[in-house]
Amino acid sequence: MSASMEVTLQDPPIDQVSDHNGVAAQDSAPSPMLSEQKVLVSVEVCLKPTSTARIDDVCSAVVRMLENRSLSYSDGPIPVPLDEAFLLENVQRISICDTDEWMNNHNILLFWQVKPVVHVFQLSEEGPCEEISTDGQLSSFNEWILPAKEFDGMWESLIYESGLKQRLLRYAASALLFTEKGVDQFLVSWNRIILLHGPPGTGKTSLCKALAQKLSIRFNQRYPQCQLIEVNAHSLFSKWFSESGKLVAKLFQKIQEMVEEENNLVFVLIDEVESLAAARKAALSGSEPSDSIRVVNALLTQMDKLKSSPNVIVLTTSNITAAIDVAFVDRADIKAYIGPPTLQARYEILRSCLQELMRTGILTGLQDCKNITLPNYASAKERLNTPENLEAATANQLCKQLLETAEACEGMSGRSLRKLPFLAHAALANPFDCNPIEFLCTMIETAKRERSELPD
Repeated sequence: MSASMEVTLQDPPIDQVSDHNGVAAQDSAPSPMLSEQKVLVSVEVCLKPTSTARIDDVCSAVVRMLENRSLSYSDGPIPVPLDEAFLLENVQRISICDTDEWMNNHNILLFWQVKPVVHVFQLSEEGPCEEISTDGQLSSFNEWILPAKEFDGMWESLIYESGLKQRLLRYAASALLFTEKGVDQFLVSWNRIILLHGPPGTGKTSLCKALAQKLSIRFNQRYPQCQLIEVNAHSLFSKWFSESGKLVAKLFQKIQEMVEEENNLVFVLIDEVESLAAARKAALSGSEPSDSIRVVNALLTQMDKLKSSPNVIVLTTSNITAAIDVAFVDRADIKAYIGPPTLQARYEILRSCLQELMRTGILTGLQDCKNITLPNYASAKERLNTPENLEAATANQLCKQLLETAEACEGMSGRSLRKLPFLAHAALANPFDCNPIEFLCTMIETAKRERSELPD
């Protein structure tokens, strides 16, 4: 159950705009570009599991709420107004998305500059489905109905260099649009295949799942049904030598049945795709049965057949860039390297971890600890370069310590960074009474220990 709606809000008088609280404020005239073309901002509305409200009714109610509140726009959740009984009854949360790129180059994004695109969706709680084969063994793929509760919030938790996630979203939008408009693929070629490669622990598989989740929300008006098929290439190969191409044929027969439904958008995730290249190279060198190369060729052929289906996107990952089969690399439209997080990314990852530990009361000791909002990387650097007043001393000290912690974590993967706060807490002498600044000092020591134990 899902739908989306575009909304254009009325322009206010040039000399009057409203801040977050709806208070009138003075501002200069809008730029000519903005008066002609508004900034598209996605507004995602997640319904409660118990809601049976009509999607159009929810869209209309959200539109009215946005018009009445005269919000300025920045990424993150916005509260459902207490006086909106219908929304309170049916809506779990409302989130603003896609403003980061604008905010990096401009100041605040005001409501009259925005053209909201409202997406209403309800999470599936079914979880992954594993088919049982005739011999009683689990099949080599999992299936999810999207958007899935299991992947809720994953997209927002993944932090990469600026623009990567937007690049992937825009690619998918273009791929689906070209197909929808019937562009001749003999004249303009695209395969709807994405390859994310890089070292382990950088979140490639999670990014693929989160991208599928996000696209299932963004394109829900065109494709009210969405599914994710996760293929474990390594697992397939462990059975191929005894079962030849039967598993491949069965897998793609399943996918073909899904894509025959025009309203169904199918994502095929192939993890560790370098397994394909490894088997093919081994077969060519004579160290593996020749049957394996026929199976790999069959898999590539089946993927080529999917090109004729407009409603399928193939997502792949690889830990060993050099081992990827050239024939496969050539098929990928986007080949994005996902490396270890930069200093800014490390700061943002650790900031989100620290914010969560303060919110839940794991870290205490500072006044109003639960309500402290840590600044982002750019604001933190700016804050540390400005004169300090007594009121901001504690916050500045926290920012400085967080930056030092991020610097001490150079070379660590995103997966290791997310685990670091837990390991640091486990190392505390008194885990029930620790303030954030002391905790960050422990995190630095824990990071040094973790890095020293990494294999060369």
